[in-house]
Formats: sequence, structure tokens, C-alpha cells
Amino acid sequence: MVSRNAEKHGFIHQFIHYLSVEKNASPHTCRCYRRDLEGFQDFLKNSGMVLSPAGKVEIEKVDRIDIRKYLSFLHRKNRKSSIARKISTLRSFYKYLVREQVIPSNPAKSVSTPKIEKTLPTTLTVDEAFRLMESPETISEKFSEGSREKGLRDRAILELLYSSGLRVSELVGLNSNQLDLDLGIVKVMGKGRKERIVPVGAKAIEALVAYLKERKIVEGDEPIFVNSLGGRLTARSVGRLMEGYSRRSGIFRKVSPHSLRHTFATHLLDAGADIREIQEMLGHSSLSTTQRYTHVSMGKLMEVYDKAHPRSFRNAGRKNDK
Repeated sequence: MVSRNAEKHGFIHQFIHYLSVEKNASPHTCRCYRRDLEGFQDFLKNSGMVLSPAGKVEIEKVDRIDIRKYLSFLHRKNRKSSIARKISTLRSFYKYLVREQVIPSNPAKSVSTPKIEKTLPTTLTVDEAFRLMESPETISEKFSEGSREKGLRDRAILELLYSSGLRVSELVGLNSNQLDLDLGIVKVMGKGRKERIVPVGAKAIEALVAYLKERKIVEGDEPIFVNSLGGRLTARSVGRLMEGYSRRSGIFRKVSPHSLRHTFATHLLDAGADIREIQEMLGHSSLSTTQRYTHVSMGKLMEVYDKAHPRSFRNAGRKNDK
């Protein structure tokens, strides 16, 4: 139960502390929850809702009607996916307050969220993936000698994303002691601070060895991917460099670091890998999340079916010819 001392720090602060310490949520997740809750708190204050005599928002006194008003406010400027996330944050927050016996019931529990259309993930063909992998090396030849390290770094980033299906947050968070290039594995700290071990392909190992040799990293726990100032590379920077290389590779669709994660899984599925093994490598807690990739590979599945099944359209046509 939340103590009086805890209440002085505010329920939002206590909830974020709970996420971080007890639920092992990542710093990124905690920042997102905090931002959503502080946005809700600002809405309440600006609307003059659930204010104390001193004019302070008493967020624990919110009811279902207040949340429905907030939902109506969100519909003016936000996408459905953003609205769904913000309402999900409120559900989790008030569930925590119920758990801590601050409130008797969750006012956000029965508030419906907008239905989000499921979109198929962006994936690259094998040929497109190969062109993208090779683009930093080709382009870096035109750069000055001082840009050699950047070209090697970018090649290593692209190869590792495609080889191991890492999330971009996992990639930029890597330290050198998480890599074992002799064994061909990388230890990844994923969502919920769960560690998993993922294989690294030969081409990615080759690119990493070249980059780390250029940086003169032998051992230790320093960041693997750094910017020109020596600081850890950000996820946004990786996104920008991918956009540039994809255009230069002749790929004019939107390509993000997450696209390579989807491409990694799709190409494994197309080659006959077991979906549960892919689930393990991606670090998905639920198989249903991994199954999204089966929709992408449906064309390949139909091709295999037509070739193999005796009652397929292709084979039925052959029998009729006879």
C-alpha cells in the first residue's frame, strides 16, 4: 500500500518507480509512460478537473467520465495508435493504484479504445537486403580517409540488424563485452530487461571485426556503436543513416531499423525455419506476435503448396491435361 511519504512524491512518480524496479521496464518504456501520464495530468489541470482547493490535480480522483472526456480530446489531434497507447497507459496506472489500495476500482478499465488497423510490416527482398548491406562499403570509397571508420561502422550496423533481428534499442545499447565473435553470438538485453543469446552470421562477424579493429576495441564494456564525438549512437541516428543508405541503394520505400528485423524473420521463415525458434531469437514473449510474420510469407507458402500438394491448382491442371 502506498505510504503517506510516498504520496508526497506523487502517484505518477511512484508508478514509474514501480515499473522500473518491480517490473524491470526499460528506461525508454518508463519515459513513455511518464510522458503519457504527465500529458493526462496537464489535460486535467487545463480543463479544471479533479482539482484540490489549492489548484493541484488529484489524479487519483478521476472517474470514467473524466477519461472519456480525455479520449474525446485526444481524437482531435492524435492517430488511433497514439490514442490506444495513451489509454493503455492509463489502464496500467489505475490498475497499479487499485493494487496499492489507493482507489477501489479502475476507471479506465471499461473505456473503449479505437480499433487500430493492422498493417503488414515492411520487408525487403533478398536482393534489396544484399544491396543495402553493401551500400556503406561502396559509398565510403568516395569519402575521405577520415570517414573510413563511419563506413565500417554503418556496414556493421546493417549486417548485425539483418543477421540477428535486433531491435534498434538493443543494437545501440550493445557493449563490447556482449559480443563473442569466436562463438558467433551476441547477448542482448531485451524488453523487460530479459537477456537472450542470438546467433551472428558470418558476414556480420566479418563486418564487426573490421569495424572494431578500426576503432581498436579489443575488450572491455564500452559502447560498440559510437558517433563522431565518441558518444553512444542513438536509435534516431541509426534510423537516419538507414534512410540515406536505402535511397542510395535504389530502395524507394520507407526502410527503418525495424524493417530489417521483419526482413530477418521473414527470410528465415521463407527458408523453412521453425516459427518458435524465430520467436526465441526475436525475444517475443508471445507466439502471436511472431505469427504476424507468417502473413508476410504467405506468397512463399502458396508457392510451396502449389508445387508440393497433389490437389493444388497446378497439379490438378496437369491431371486434367492427361
